[in-house]
Amino acid sequence: MNLNELTIKQANEGLKKKEFSSVELTQVCLDNIEKTDEKLKAFITVTKDEALAKAKKVDDAENFENPLSGIPVGIKDIFCTKDIKTTAASKILENYTPPYSSTAVKNLGDDAVIVGKTNMDEFACGSSTETSYFGQTKNPWDLERVPGGSSGGSTASVSADQCIYALGTDTGGSIRQPASLTGVVGLKPTYGRVSRYGVIAMASSLDQVGPVTKTVEDAAIVLKQIASLDKKDSTIVNKDVPDYVNEINKDIKGLKIGIPKEYFIEGIDPEVEKVVKQAIDQLKDLGAEIVDVSLPHTKYGLPVYYIIMPSELSSNLARYDGIRYGSVEPAENLLDQYLKTKATGFGDEVRRRIMVGTYSLSAGYYDAYYLKAQKVRTLIKKDFENVFKQVDCLVTPTTPTPAFKLGEKIEDPITMYLNDVFTVTANIAGLPGVSLPCGMAKPKDGEKELPVGLQIIGKQFDEGTILRVGHQYQQATDWHTKKPNVD
Repeated sequence: MNLNELTIKQANEGLKKKEFSSVELTQVCLDNIEKTDEKLKAFITVTKDEALAKAKKVDDAENFENPLSGIPVGIKDIFCTKDIKTTAASKILENYTPPYSSTAVKNLGDDAVIVGKTNMDEFACGSSTETSYFGQTKNPWDLERVPGGSSGGSTASVSADQCIYALGTDTGGSIRQPASLTGVVGLKPTYGRVSRYGVIAMASSLDQVGPVTKTVEDAAIVLKQIASLDKKDSTIVNKDVPDYVNEINKDIKGLKIGIPKEYFIEGIDPEVEKVVKQAIDQLKDLGAEIVDVSLPHTKYGLPVYYIIMPSELSSNLARYDGIRYGSVEPAENLLDQYLKTKATGFGDEVRRRIMVGTYSLSAGYYDAYYLKAQKVRTLIKKDFENVFKQVDCLVTPTTPTPAFKLGEKIEDPITMYLNDVFTVTANIAGLPGVSLPCGMAKPKDGEKELPVGLQIIGKQFDEGTILRVGHQYQQATDWHTKKPNVD
């Protein structure tokens, strides 16, 4: 096995035993980035010199008690990173270098080795990583297909072993959906579990930070590190952070797992449905009790999301006026400068969402759209509260289809938005969710088998249970060990 194919746990054990150095591990990852990223475009910025210097410093200190010390990580380019360019994949922030790092990046530890900033949909607006100003990321399993989004660069880089793990953000499925399409593990923690300070805001009531890893065990390791109280984020909830690695080793005998009927709908790829149901059978064989449940307001999840999210986005992106933030376009007066800066600085999808959000919040339409969406959001949350009185967690498909082709949906926003149909409700309700590989399926329009993701959704702040179910599933299967061939 090549060093870049190791998991966090394996890499940490190897560093402790001095089987290899952090410099060697980092160099192998950087070599793989150099070899494959011209095809994948998973990175916007590669920090080769800084990464090797940090790795050498870690080797000299010989302290690997922090399980992430000396281990190469890719950071989604929406996290502020001190002295490393942070663009949100947008022209308007093309040359922005923050003077500080986000809390989540800091929590990785001083000895985390950042190999670069990963590509993403511009300002996280997208489900395919095709809206990036810096070019489209490709899926390592099939270079003619999307990796999902908006954290497509993070998931593609981990899938292709360009780094050992990565950080992403999830607003409506932006970690879980691309994790599913690229065959890796993607975790969205409970809203309020991980600080959002220093993360460029998209939709503030929905955004959450999470890890992209090769195994569920690795996700547990990273979550333990990045979850913490933070006075700089008023949405953080003061709850103890469990030792997730200990929790995941418990078996799942007697655990009640709910299967919501609304997630097996018309339009789901039959191959995806078949693979997910086989995974459910495997969980049953491991001793879990499978319970059919209903979440009746699920069908309203997408329309609610696509009112709330653009509304909050339009508010958050108002600050990019070329004066306080972002690049500036010269003009004869202030209004023309604002208009030219935003027109040239933002891409089509970002502008589309700003317009939808501004409309939803405007006088005369606020009650009809935004206020009503918030009321339905409450009903969706109550559905989950009622179901979690009966079961310990829920299992669903992560996406309705395997990865689709580049360009296939970019001109049809509604079709693109439907790709988030199974993931948005966890964000709306503020619940934790994890996607992990559970099989392979041939898409209707291709011959290559592509990864399928299993989504596990849990109660608020009960990441331990969903990680436990996912880890026990991975102990009994080997889908997470399958690797793409980037040719």
